[in-house]
Amino acid sequence: MRIPPLKVIFGKEDISEIQARIGAALSSGLLAQGENVAEFERQWAKYTDTKHAVAVSSGSSAIEIPMRIRAVEGKEVLVPVNTFAATAMGVLLAGGRVRFLDTDPKTFSVSLKEIKARRTSMTVGVIVTHIGGIITPEIEAIRSWCSEEDLWLLEDCAHAHGSEWKGKSAGTFGFAGCFSFFATKVMTTGEGGMIVTNDDQVAERARLLRNHGKPQPWVSYHSDFGSNWRMSELNAIVGLSQLKRLDEFIEWRARIAKFYTEQLSEVSELTPVIPAERSSWYKYILLLPREIDRAEFKQRMKQRGVSLSGEVYEIALHRQPIFVEMADGEFPHADDVCRRHICLPLYYSMTEEEAQFVIDALLSTLRSNL
Repeated sequence: MRIPPLKVIFGKEDISEIQARIGAALSSGLLAQGENVAEFERQWAKYTDTKHAVAVSSGSSAIEIPMRIRAVEGKEVLVPVNTFAATAMGVLLAGGRVRFLDTDPKTFSVSLKEIKARRTSMTVGVIVTHIGGIITPEIEAIRSWCSEEDLWLLEDCAHAHGSEWKGKSAGTFGFAGCFSFFATKVMTTGEGGMIVTNDDQVAERARLLRNHGKPQPWVSYHSDFGSNWRMSELNAIVGLSQLKRLDEFIEWRARIAKFYTEQLSEVSELTPVIPAERSSWYKYILLLPREIDRAEFKQRMKQRGVSLSGEVYEIALHRQPIFVEMADGEFPHADDVCRRHICLPLYYSMTEEEAQFVIDALLSTLRSNL
């Protein structure tokens, strides 16, 4: 048996529906900012229980646009050191400055204590990333403190499609939430992103900026500095199909994650990072013992037929060449968890037999390393 790190599944009915919608779009000749994009926005706003959803070209643009709306140029934004580079790049491309936050090992997110400690007189806002689909239990406390301190809060929800905290969707705790629909995500459009917000002005400005600052989409009159951050009709068509299946995808992943957790409950050497509430289960994160070399561990797993999925993340931002000069201070928790965590294969259609194969390979590899 060979277990891949992930699979992207499109069933026959999904493919037929997507092909039919694409055929209709091709026949109409309207392939950008048409009815399929508008319908995807309506359905995503309904799913996340938000007033507005603005479809964009990527998760990266979904972060940069709110940074431009908040006019961060010359100002400081607190950003997790354990996140994808695009989180910090969105700030920098909008002219802002990044101040990094260390990681909370329990959630791979950030703590309110760390936010308070790293905040300066130049800080105007905070970005929280829901790593692996896990919303930190402190999210409400973080939101309240930011409000009291007159700081805005933005959620990077690139991993958190369908994740919730106390019944509230990821993306609804800050002034906006930013989703990615990249090919590896729990649901995908191939490329694409979405901004959700309950703020009318934020939504209006986001729609303006995504289309070169044009108040009327098809009139070349420009009132703002924007760019081409539009989502195509073809991407939206795939997204509509995937969104109908999202809860099914999450339930399947949650079932496999529960199986993993039960099988590992007596293995004291491994520490699973478990969400407190509903998660997308984008990743099943495990912390290895500190004395184990992760690269060698992963290679031995592969030799046993199991390819582990990518980390979240292997190299924290303060260790990345493009950000290293911005790292003011030490980030010991991020260094620790980024160095020694692994992510088990987890995808829709995975069977318990396959999950057991992963567990067997994991325990055999662990025993051979200790």
